[in-house]
Amino acid sequence: MNIVVVNDDGWGTAGIRLLAKEMTRLGKVTVVAPDGPRSGRGAAISVETPIYLRRIDEHDLNGAGVYTINGTPADCVKVAREILFADRTIDLLVSGINHGSNASVNAMYSGTIGACLVAAEKGIPAIGWSINSHALDVDLHWLQPFLVEVTQHLYEEGIAPRTCFNINAPVGEIEGIRWTRQCMGHWANELVTKEDLPEGVLRGWTLGGEFVNDEPAATDTDLWAMDHQLLSITPLTIDWTHYGSL
Repeated sequence: MNIVVVNDDGWGTAGIRLLAKEMTRLGKVTVVAPDGPRSGRGAAISVETPIYLRRIDEHDLNGAGVYTINGTPADCVKVAREILFADRTIDLLVSGINHGSNASVNAMYSGTIGACLVAAEKGIPAIGWSINSHALDVDLHWLQPFLVEVTQHLYEEGIAPRTCFNINAPVGEIEGIRWTRQCMGHWANELVTKEDLPEGVLRGWTLGGEFVNDEPAATDTDLWAMDHQLLSITPLTIDWTHYGSL
């Protein structure tokens, strides 16, 4: 089985290295990752900037091949499909492990999930993995035993056309697995005033804010699952049509 591994934190982070190693237990792995952090890019693509592909020599990834590009996670999928696998099939795309939750509306911004949605558009089964911590040294050993087992199960059960799976893990011991829906939530107070401005700039901000759970009592959501030390699995689709409004 040909497996492509991507992420949005950039090549070399602990999450993608662990994911690539674990996926070699399921098939032949090719990593195609951004050459630096690309978080929050969603399914953005490089329209005006040329994309450059580089080969990275790695000797501790159980034989996985590693490539980096200067583009986005979505670009990684396109390069993998059209260049590296032009005459072969990508059987599965696995994205992550993202350092930071992609539950609720965070999936909309996520480059990790953006790559999965692009893969779904290409007809490639795709699974995204995230852990609920932005720390690059977060303890991943509780999550490690689930990576192969859950990925293999979802792949063998079949991933519906034009869909992908968004998996979010809590930090620490994982006490079970739960099918979930996206929690309704929003970001508040996102713009933080920047005081040291370049000459000629009137005002400036950095992005920050606080996440607000709009349905904290709901027990069937991705956020509830993580809050209760459960691995959350949410199916997503590239069809954004709101059929109730038709």
